[in-house]
This record gives sequence, structure tokens and C-alpha cells, in this order.
Amino acid sequence: MKNETLLIELLTEELPPKVLEKLSTTFADEVFAALREQALVSDASVCTPYCTPRRLAVSISNVAALQADRIIERKGPAVAAGLDAEGKSTKALEGFMRSANVTLAQLSRVGEGKAECFVARIEQKGKALDEYLQDIIIQALKKLPVPKVMRWGDSDHQFVRPVHGLTILHGSRVVMAEVLGLQSGNVTSGHRFMCSEPRITIEHADDYEATLARDGRVVASFANRRDSIVARLDQLAEDNDAIWIGHANFDLQKLLSMSNEERSVLSGLLDEVTALVEWPEVYVGEFEKEFLEVPQECLILTMQQNQKYFPLLDSNGKLLNKFLIVSNMQVSDPHHIIEGNQRVVRPRLSDARFFFNQDRKQKLESRVEKLGNVVYHNKLGSQLQRVERITTLAGIIARLLGAEKADAELAARLSKADLITDMVGEFPELQGIIGRYYAFHDGEKLEVANAIEAHYHPRFAGDTLPQGGLACSVALADKLETIIGIYGIGQVPTGDKDPFGLRRQALGILRILIETPLDLNLPALLKAAADNFPAGMLSATVAADVEGFMLDRLRGYLRERGFEGAHIEAVLAVLNGRLHEAMPRLQGVRTFAALEVAKDLAAANKRVQNIMRKNQEELGDLSNTAIKLDLLKDDAERELHQAIQDITPMARSYFERGDYANNLKTLVTLKPFIDDFFDKVMVMAEDKALRLNRAVLLQQLGKLMNQSADISKLAA
Repeated sequence: MKNETLLIELLTEELPPKVLEKLSTTFADEVFAALREQALVSDASVCTPYCTPRRLAVSISNVAALQADRIIERKGPAVAAGLDAEGKSTKALEGFMRSANVTLAQLSRVGEGKAECFVARIEQKGKALDEYLQDIIIQALKKLPVPKVMRWGDSDHQFVRPVHGLTILHGSRVVMAEVLGLQSGNVTSGHRFMCSEPRITIEHADDYEATLARDGRVVASFANRRDSIVARLDQLAEDNDAIWIGHANFDLQKLLSMSNEERSVLSGLLDEVTALVEWPEVYVGEFEKEFLEVPQECLILTMQQNQKYFPLLDSNGKLLNKFLIVSNMQVSDPHHIIEGNQRVVRPRLSDARFFFNQDRKQKLESRVEKLGNVVYHNKLGSQLQRVERITTLAGIIARLLGAEKADAELAARLSKADLITDMVGEFPELQGIIGRYYAFHDGEKLEVANAIEAHYHPRFAGDTLPQGGLACSVALADKLETIIGIYGIGQVPTGDKDPFGLRRQALGILRILIETPLDLNLPALLKAAADNFPAGMLSATVAADVEGFMLDRLRGYLRERGFEGAHIEAVLAVLNGRLHEAMPRLQGVRTFAALEVAKDLAAANKRVQNIMRKNQEELGDLSNTAIKLDLLKDDAERELHQAIQDITPMARSYFERGDYANNLKTLVTLKPFIDDFFDKVMVMAEDKALRLNRAVLLQQLGKLMNQSADISKLAA
């Protein structure tokens, strides 16, 4: 029998759309892996998953009908355990030989010493695909990522949804099997409404996709359905001089600058609607323009989350009173579909308008005290107590940044008031966004209103950062309060568990400090945040603990931007919490490290540090000790001292201007003097006065070399 394509399809009731593609790929991967384990597929075999709302399927090419004969190796007991002192078989070895149906003479030995063991090599005749397939399918279904299963009818079978049909074809041959109480066949179902025939026969496994499309009006491939939906979305958006959006939480202005392909990759809604249709078509719907008085973020969320529509924006990012409907029906006259969807969306938009108008009857300020009734965390108090901590900290940071302290405190005080509005109750994703609208409606300054929204940023990877000292003050205060508070009560992220999103909060703080950039000291910020909590509420070491946690995140952040580990450690060693200097210092180190002499200078610096560290107890604190010129006895040490004096002003000038590359490059001129010094001068001389003087010289050298980075970290 020749190799043929294998087709497996389960017909089900509507599968969960948000996990459909994952179910499909997992099922296909598990089946393929099991067939490969049984040597029924080859390197030439191609595995293709299929899925629609009512089916899971997989097609695998070049599947053998019969295994080739194989030699199976079975590992037995260790030789030491299999033979007694007289060299006779022990009971353990005899049992193994019986199970393998071999004699002692047929066993081989592998390994050496204590690891030597018996191995039985058994010739196994190839079995038919049919003998394996039923169990392979059953086991693959058990491994699907299904959180909850159900029973149906009067059977005891369980699956994520009731299963009503099973197709298994190897080429044109039906492979007989029973799965979930169903006997296999070659008959499937087409589109629920658009297929005229209730049952469709698949003549050959290779014809599956084409037959479903032709006779069943079903696009079996998830990827192909998605592509066809994207093409129609693009076409209809272009016809309306608009762009479609399928990612409500993405920055709309950034979205405008992206290509259609980039936007489609971001769209979670696109995957969901692809999982809801079998023969997709896209239509344009409209709603009354007066609804555009409601903040567009509210309308976008309403359309996307409740109705699975794709809102349309104009070229300026302003919402149009049009939306795109992905339908499971392709008809010549779609007016009933369009009108039905327009009729359904109208009450949703009316609800959003009602919430918006009702919420604005109360000022945000009047809602702040009500936060006292909302528990933030049972160990950290209410949301009102949290807001008070954020307000104090925002004022401190604003003063450091030269921003208006009173405005920062006001924005922080109002920052969580929208949590108890009807709009946020309906759409939690609007936290901060709707607060901005309400604050502006209340007559607050635009900068204050903007800070209320921006204090949540960045909300996810690639999100925009708060702009301006006022917004940054509130954003940093919010994130610092969160990470210090949660970490301080012992809720530390472990493995892949981070229920409070502390890694995200840490990265947000790092991005604001580094990318804005802000001249703030991280340890000082963490201490200020920790001091803001009542005494005894948090662990005593929380500020230091969080600093270590954040530095680990910083290392990862910098590695993702292409910097080498050694370069990162060289900069962190001297950064002293001034994170806004991290990137320019690293760029300077990268430039310096490319120089031929960099490794030699790094090695010299490491030698200096080793000498000072090993003799620290004897040398003591030399920070305020001056060089005694009359004790510079050797030419080499006098010349090194003079070279240090010559380049120090230039190096300092570069350093103070933030030109770290040139600061490090000035060290190149020191190399011959350093080499000569270590060749000819004994630092730890017998004469104590000489010893101390030379140590002071090395200390000055080390200080000069380590301004921008501890270049000893670059030594191999």
C-alpha cells in the first residue's frame, strides 16, 4: 500500500472562538507527533490544521499505511543487578527476559562500569496505521488546552462541545475507528445556512479543503478565512477613505502610522471573528451621527467588545459613524443583514451615551471620598488611602522635575475617581481615558486632565509614555506605590506568576526614566515611596529588594536593545541609580570596546582594582589623601602621574557634557604609561610611604578610568 494523505475531522457544536485556533494547532501537532513516534510519517510529510466554528480537522500528507519492520531496543536491569556472584541470571533479569521473549545469549550489554546494563534488541514487524489511529486521536483530544468539558445526550463521553461527526480518510479509504462514541466515515457537513446539501461526501483526503469550499460553502483553513476577511476590511475601508481598527487598547495615533498588515497582526478581534464564521463576507453599517458626541473610545469598545464590529477612523484618527460587519453569510442583497446589525448596535451606543451623560452630573472630585469604600488590598487599605499615598509621592516627584506641584497632586488625587463611574463599571478598559474626559468637563486644566489618562501609560509593550513633568510625576507615583506596596507585603513574582503585574510596572518605571529621559535617582524614588506607607506595614528592606528586582528587569530591557552583558554590567557598576544615563553610557562603552586597546585598558583597570581590593585593610581610606610628588621616585610613576594630570581636564569635560564615548577614548593615551608603570614599578614596596603614595596614584588612575563605566568588567 502506498503512502497517502491522512484526514481526520471532528464535527462539533460551536467551539469557543477565542481558543479555536489554539485547539486546532494543538490537535494537529499531537496527532502528527504520535504518527512520527510510530514511524508512520516522514520528513516529506506536511501537517495542515483546519478549523471552523463547527469542526476541528487535520490533514497530513505522505502517511504510511504500514510501518516498516523495526528493531526495538528495550533497556533491562544493570549487569550488576542482573547477574549474581556466580554469573547466573537473577530474578530481575529472568523477568526482563520473559517480558522481552529473549534468552540471555540474545541480550547485549551497553555502557561501562556501574552504568553497564542489558539491552534486548527485538525485531518488530510493522503494524498497520489502523491499529494506532484510534488511540492516537483519543490521546490527542485529551491533550487539548480545554479548561472545562461537557457531556451530551445520555453518553459518558466528554469534550469541550458535543461532537456529532467523525471523518477519517487515508487517501480514499475510510479508516475504521470509534472516537467519543462515533464511528468514522467520509461524510461531513457544510455551511449551516448556505449549503443546500445536508451531508457532503469527501471522496479523497486530498480533496477535503476544495470539496468543502465548492459543495459546502466552508473555508476550512483558519489562515485563509482570516486573509479573506482582512482583504475585504481593507477594501471597504479604502472605499470609505478610512482605516479599520481591531485593537481597542492600542494608541490610535500610533495606529494611524501603521500599515494595514501591521494593524491586522495586532488585531485580537480579527482572530475572534475568524473563529465565528465559515464563509465570511464583510458589510458596511452606519449609526446616527449624534452618537459621536460620546467619547470615541467608549463607542469603539462598545462596537468591538459587544458586537464584534470593526470601527472606522478617518485619516486624523477621528471615529466615523460607520463600522464593518463580518458576516457568516454572503448574499447578493445584504440589506437585511446590515439593517439587523444597525438595529442591534443602536441600544449599545445609547447605553454608552446614557452612562456618559449620567456620569458627568457628578464631578470627579465628589467621587474621591467614595474610594474609601473600595478595598485596594486587605493589607494595604482602601483605594482612597492608596490615592493619598500616590498624591503625596506625585508632589515630591513633580518638585524634583520642576513641574507644578499643586497640579500634580490634583491629578493624582483625581486619578482613580473614575473607577466608580458607570462608564468604567461597564468598560474597565476606559480607566484613565474616561477620567480625562470627565476632568476636562469639570473645568480642570488640560494638563491635569491629560495626566489622569497618561498615568496608566505605558500599559503594555510598545505603548506610549506620559509626556511632560506633570504626567510623568503621576505615572511614576502610581507605579512606584504599586510595586513597593505589593512587593512589601510579600507578593513577589515567582516563575511565570505575576498576578499584580509587577514586572509590567517595573518596566513602565524604567521606560519612563530612561526613554523620556528624567534626571531622577531610582533608589531615592523607591525610598520615598516606601516612606509613604505607615510604619510596619511593609517589610523593612522593601526599597532595596525592589531595587534589585528592577535592576534585573533593567538588564533584560537593555539586552533586548542589543547591548552586551559585559557592557551592561560595566555601566550598572557606576550608574548609581541615574537610569537616564544608561543608554548614552552604553553607547559610549560600545564605541570604546571596539578600539584595539580596549581589552588591554580593561585588563589594566582590573589589575588596579585587584591590588586595591587585596590590600584594602592595610591601605585604608585614601580618598582624601594627596599625591606626594617627592615620593615619586621612578620615571615610570612620574610619567604616569603627569599623563593623568594632562588628560583629566579633557576627560572631565567630556564626562560632564555626557559625551561618554570620547571620555573613554581619552584613556587610550594612558596605555603606554600604564604598561611602563606595571613593568617597572613595585606598587606594594617595602617602604610604607612609597607603598601608600603609589596606591594613591592607582586610586586616581582608577577613578579616571571608571567615570563613564567600570571598564574592568570588559576584561576577559
